[in-house]
Amino acid sequence: MLARRTVKVFTFGCQMNVYDSQRLVENLASIGFAETHDEEEADLVVLNTCSVREKPAQKVYSMLGRLRRLKQSRPSVLLAVAGCVAQQEQERLASRIPYVDIVLGPDHVSDVADLVEQADRTGKQVIAASFRESRDGMFPAAVRPLRRTASAYVTVMKGCDQFCSYCIVPHVRGREFSKPPGAVLDEVRLLVDSGVREVTLLGQNVNRYGMDDPSSPRFPELLERVHEVPGLERLRFTTSHPADCTQELIAAFARLEKLCPYMHLPLQSGSDRILAAMNRRYTLAEYMDRVAGLRRARPGIHLSTDLIVGFPGETQEDFEGTLEAARQVRWGSAFSFKYSPRPGTRAAETPDDVPAREKQERLARLQELLYATAFEAMRSHVGQQHPVLVEGASRKGANCGSAPQISGRTPTNYVVNIPLGEPAAGLPLPEDMVGRTVTVTVVEALPHSLLGRIEENAAEAAGGQAWLSK
Repeated sequence: MLARRTVKVFTFGCQMNVYDSQRLVENLASIGFAETHDEEEADLVVLNTCSVREKPAQKVYSMLGRLRRLKQSRPSVLLAVAGCVAQQEQERLASRIPYVDIVLGPDHVSDVADLVEQADRTGKQVIAASFRESRDGMFPAAVRPLRRTASAYVTVMKGCDQFCSYCIVPHVRGREFSKPPGAVLDEVRLLVDSGVREVTLLGQNVNRYGMDDPSSPRFPELLERVHEVPGLERLRFTTSHPADCTQELIAAFARLEKLCPYMHLPLQSGSDRILAAMNRRYTLAEYMDRVAGLRRARPGIHLSTDLIVGFPGETQEDFEGTLEAARQVRWGSAFSFKYSPRPGTRAAETPDDVPAREKQERLARLQELLYATAFEAMRSHVGQQHPVLVEGASRKGANCGSAPQISGRTPTNYVVNIPLGEPAAGLPLPEDMVGRTVTVTVVEALPHSLLGRIEENAAEAAGGQAWLSK
């Protein structure tokens, strides 16, 4: 019997890449590959890449330089580059890094097993980075998760037709295509049957779901259909575009009990002039109207955002508008970046005229404000009880001595770390609690997470086990 081969996948970028990496591993399992966490022992190393910003793309090339030594010491190792950098670079990547064996774009995730077998058979470099023109083969078939997990992603659409002037996504992910609703529901049911309790629906602009297909339901209706899947406890989605955040979608937060009170709604800039230059299709006032509507529909909702500083032509006045928007909205979390031109985008044709030092100073001022408002939102959870879906052992468990520690998320999407107490106390081990919901009192807000304790009264009421629920 041939020894089973192993694959190590490095994932860069967004949640859709996380989803695609899982599909890559599952597809490779069909030809005998098992996942490993050690690249030194892997027979196949895959870099699933991101090119939305300059830094992740540079990191990919740096890692390929490091992997060259692995390829030299073990020539039989296959190296594959997947994702957006593969789509963007294609032939240039293949010629620049000749020891890369496989280059595959996002539309070819479901083909990875065939591509590996082709590379094995021919010994030649394989490139598959064209865009599909139909849904056939675009969305990998759903399979049961290879490991136990409490939450899972489900990609419901790919691509983007919006062409924001700074964004490379339409060039590397292609046009918008929605996954058939029946396939979405089948995948969610399969995940729930496998023990998943929370599902996050994914798309580059997920609330445009169905707009490419007149026969398809629109996104609020898809949310309703997924919401009704028996056994599903929590429902989330990301990422949304403010211009497509309809009143029907806002109303879903008031109507659908399983839909978690969290929404990522990227503003990008607090200046209408810059928003127009970015081709964002909304004004600051329209964004603020959606924020007010979401907070009326679901009081206490956690809103997060993306912001860019230093976009071409951004003046100090424009930047002050972004600061003022942050003071008014008070996002519960935010991702903020310095503008970097991406090849092929319209903004890249405009002089990048904000000096690097000025970009850095603006980013530092913005992040100081964003950190303060995020920490304020996290502190508001202290003293409150929240249902926390356990995802597994906490990464911070070592900070609590010998006591095991679990980690999960509140409905508002904040990470909570929870010490369990000594194993001798008879409490379950962290691995036994994945997918369970515990009632937790938040006792402290830390810089990037919350610290909680399991409700003792509930535990005592039923011999230490009442705080567990399936």
